[in-house]
Amino acid sequence: MAFDFILMLTANDRTIPDARARLDEALEGGVRHIGFKDVGLPMSELKALAAAIRSAGGRSYLEVVSLDADSEMASARAAVEIDVDCLLGGTRAKEVTEITRHHPVRYYPFPGRITGHPSVLEGPASDIVASARSLADFEHVHGLDLLAYRFDGDVPGLMAQVCAAVGKPVIMAGSIDSEARVTTCAEAGAAGFTVGTAALAGAFPAESAGFAGQVRSILAITARARALSPAPRRLALVAHDTRKAQLRAWVSRHQAALEGHRLICTGGTGRMLAEQHPGLSIRRLQRGDRGGDQQLGALIATGELDAVIFFADPTVPHGGDVDLQALTRLAMLHDTPLALSTSAADMLAAALLTRRRAG
Repeated sequence: MAFDFILMLTANDRTIPDARARLDEALEGGVRHIGFKDVGLPMSELKALAAAIRSAGGRSYLEVVSLDADSEMASARAAVEIDVDCLLGGTRAKEVTEITRHHPVRYYPFPGRITGHPSVLEGPASDIVASARSLADFEHVHGLDLLAYRFDGDVPGLMAQVCAAVGKPVIMAGSIDSEARVTTCAEAGAAGFTVGTAALAGAFPAESAGFAGQVRSILAITARARALSPAPRRLALVAHDTRKAQLRAWVSRHQAALEGHRLICTGGTGRMLAEQHPGLSIRRLQRGDRGGDQQLGALIATGELDAVIFFADPTVPHGGDVDLQALTRLAMLHDTPLALSTSAADMLAAALLTRRRAG
């Protein structure tokens, strides 16, 4: 995630009764990450809601509401049954991962001590950071859901400490109702943030009335804030053999912008770039003809890439053409930016890698 806005179709910790109608408005506004609770609507309607999000090319999220063990396990089972992409919240990672580990759902529990309803994050920041580290060590925990603005203390400091302490994405949740708070989340290194009640209440300044106008406003705020984020982007870099020289030149030209980001490459491309630029963070997969393209496809399917740059040569036949077609299909299906030429890669780099200073 490269700092994404997750719209929650919820109010008072329940999925809103008219969630399906509001979903159509939200999609009109352009949001792609959409969530809800497992309470407020019958299971059949929640399943239909998740299916509608997916059919529109979006990513679906279910958030845990209750704090008792039985209800939390019920939420985990609901996430599997509804077939959402991500499960947010909850505090019992060991028990929940026994339910989710054999399913494709991505799991983001709450770090720290959670009490009350609406939920409040309690304890000293040091304990919350320690909890975050402990949760991130679980193999089947894919990120964290931090109730940052439900913490009675130094919220910006807490967010920055948690993001720095773990190598997995951190989503900020709870009472995010202004551009200032969205910007603070981005500056802390968050991977995303949730907004629910504030959008439904019209809390954000918008150029047009209605729910779609609120969504457009928050998306514009997100784009401005994203440019302030220090969080590393995850870019896949691949090239046909006849285009490897072009990719090498492109990386050399963008070396300064690529520093600090995470580059994922198939075997031969990764070796070439690592030898040329030992200071870049490069993760090598298998060679393309040994399954590297399939590994990239899996990373796209699980939402672990922010973009794919594939310097393809359309002038000669390639044994990997089928793999390129498969990657293209997956990129479209999972709404992952894909650049197949130098100029497209330049535009992608300008959008994802350019950072500006606050103020």
